[in-house]
This record gives sequence, structure tokens and C-alpha cells, in this order.
Amino acid sequence: MASIEKIDNGLTVATNPMSHMESVSFGIWIRAGVRYEDADNNGITHLLEHSLFKGTKTRDMKKIKEEIEGRGGSLNGFTTEEFTCYLVKLLAKDAQLGVDILSDMVIQPRLDAKEVEKEKSVIIEEINMYKDVPAQYVHEILSEMLWPKQPLGLPLAGSVESVNSITREDVAAYKERFYNPNNMLLIGTGRIKEDELLPLSKKYFSKVPSKEAPKFKSATKLQRGPVLNLISKETEQTHMALGFHCPDRFHPDRYAASLLNIILGANMSSRLFHIVRDELALCYEISSSVRRYEDAGAFVIGAGLDEANLIKALRAIFGELNSIKKNSVSKEEIERAKEFYKGQLLFTLEDTMSLMLWLGEKIAAGEKEFNTKNIIEKIKSVNQDDLIRVAQDILTDKNMNLAVIGPVKDEKAVLEALYL
Repeated sequence: MASIEKIDNGLTVATNPMSHMESVSFGIWIRAGVRYEDADNNGITHLLEHSLFKGTKTRDMKKIKEEIEGRGGSLNGFTTEEFTCYLVKLLAKDAQLGVDILSDMVIQPRLDAKEVEKEKSVIIEEINMYKDVPAQYVHEILSEMLWPKQPLGLPLAGSVESVNSITREDVAAYKERFYNPNNMLLIGTGRIKEDELLPLSKKYFSKVPSKEAPKFKSATKLQRGPVLNLISKETEQTHMALGFHCPDRFHPDRYAASLLNIILGANMSSRLFHIVRDELALCYEISSSVRRYEDAGAFVIGAGLDEANLIKALRAIFGELNSIKKNSVSKEEIERAKEFYKGQLLFTLEDTMSLMLWLGEKIAAGEKEFNTKNIIEKIKSVNQDDLIRVAQDILTDKNMNLAVIGPVKDEKAVLEALYL
């Protein structure tokens, strides 16, 4: 069971001991992501994350990597819509080194102007790479469709224009505003106790001054009907991403939405995988997922297929979506989905890093329910009526967005297939 404390300057410290493990995983979570950006500075969160690995006032970039990897550990970071996270995994005997280096990166990065410019060039190459990978780029397009002209719909890496316009001073000011204790979480999972992590948090973070935590503007659902975005490109495969607005991370229906996702496309025994791939052989890859944010969410179905199979696949997909809305789901199917959810959740608890990522996001987001037994009970309580009601709420024309990248020639046929 995780313990959660705050030190005097507002830093949240969470500890989840796993005494049987040899490793410890630490994460520093900051409530900073693309949701806090606008079109002009889009990509600044991601650029700052990259820049923190380029050295601190006491360590150069080579020393940071060598100190961790020289102990058999690993170091990484990532940026999402709502968070930035820096993470490290080490043997338990090196726990203090992990907190030392992460705090050094977050509190006193060098942010050398030349290195920031270099990293801007690296990120621009990353942006161009994503545009050449339609299986990924189509999901970026879908986000823009779901939340048009809103921060939540902006690309995580930014645009070439926005990244080019960001200065070293912009990055430093952004860091100063967001990387403050009231806006941060330090979490440790593995072979470490609360009475070990709390003193380390005070040693390395207590002198950092506290400020008011920034806020983002609420997301707004603007659409009133199905939206289609066809991007014509000569690709070997046509890639599609079908997205529906769905419950946020705090909504009571999130558990039913999770089971709906499992039944439709989250694994190889799901309906969409079985029908569209196994039975009809229309694609190699098809899956569904749920994106959850503080005040919004998306239920997403993605597939890569031959352009000639797009309409057939869409009809098959919508056939299954309509079927599940019309009371066509058995108790056995729901029970299998519940067992899959339970198994995947319990597997997460077996690894210090997986647990840190799962628990860290929940605590940083302000969720109150992270007791696995309680979550499993909530999943068990979902019944057929709940599942069908949530499917009927989510899977509607007014919620629907379809992004397609490929050599699509018959736009009219795609539009005609877009109705539930």
C-alpha cells in the first residue's frame, strides 16, 4: 500500500515498498504537458524534457548517463498531454544516487543555449520522422480533430515552426514556472521504505521555493456530428484512426469503458481482432485503446490495411459497434474481459518500474482510488446494462471522428460508411 506525504514546501512524496525486490524505481512527475501550451510555444514541454538530459550545473550529460548505467541502472523521461516524468531504476543499494541525479536534473539543469538549439534540431527531425510514419501520424491528426484549436489537440513535439521560435529564455522561464514543489511528485517503488525516501526528499528538495501550481483551460467538445479527415498520400498501407469522445479519468463510467475497450479491441481475442483480421483477413493490425485526461477522454480504434479493404473494414467495425450497443454481449464475454483487466493490473504490480508509472500517474493526477483491491471490486460490479449503456453513450455519430492517411480515391464511399 502506498503512503503519501507532503514536505514543508509542498512537494508530494509517495512510497510503495516492495521488500522482496532487489530494485527501486523513482519518478519525478511534473504537471506540465501540451495542455499547458498554446500554438506559439507548442512543444516547449517536450523540448525542456530533452534539455534536462544535456547536463546540470554539477554534472555534464556524459556523467549523468555514466553514473546511472555504471551501476546497472536505467534513466529516461517522457512528455504526455498532462505530465512530464523523469524516471530511474537502480539496485536498492543505489537508491540515494537515483534521487540525487533526478533532483539535480530537475532543480538545476544547465540549459546551455547551444545545447538547447541542438536539441531543437533533434526534435524537428523527430517531428519529420513522425510525419513519415502514418501509423503514428494518423493518431496525431485524430487528436486535432477531437479537440480542434485547443491545447489538448496539439502535437506533443510541437510543429517545426513553433519549435524553431522557442528560445533558451523561453525554456528557462517555463521551467521556472512549472518545476516547483507544489506542482511535483516524487515517487519510489521497490525496496525502499517511507522512512528512507522522506529524508532523501527533504535533503534534495527542501530548499526549492514553492509557488502556485499552474492550471490549464478545460477541454471543450465542439463537434455536433461525424468528422472525416482524409489525407491523400501514396503509402503502401492505408492507416485509419477512429475516435469517439468518452469519459474522463474521474468519471464513474470509466470502468465500464475499460471493459468495453477490452471486448472490442484490446487483445487478440477481442471482437475487432477476431472479425476484421482473423475472419475477414482485411488487415494485419487492428486494436482499440482508451485515452483518459482530467476532463476529457477518447475511445480510439486504429488499423493499417490495404486501401481496397478500407470500406469493407469500416463496415465490419461499425457492425460490431452497433452489435454491442444492441444488447449483444454475453455474461461470459464480460467475465473474460474482467479477468483480462484483473490480470493486466496485477501484472503491473510485479515490476517496480511498471508500478511506479501506474501509481505515479494516478497520484500526480489527483486520483483517490489506487487501491488495487477496490479497483478490482469496481470492475467486478460492472454488469451488462452498464456496458450497453456506456456503449450507447460513447459510440454515436455526434461523437465520431475518422482520420485516414493513404491513397484513398473514393471519399464519398468513406463518408457513406460513417454512420452508426
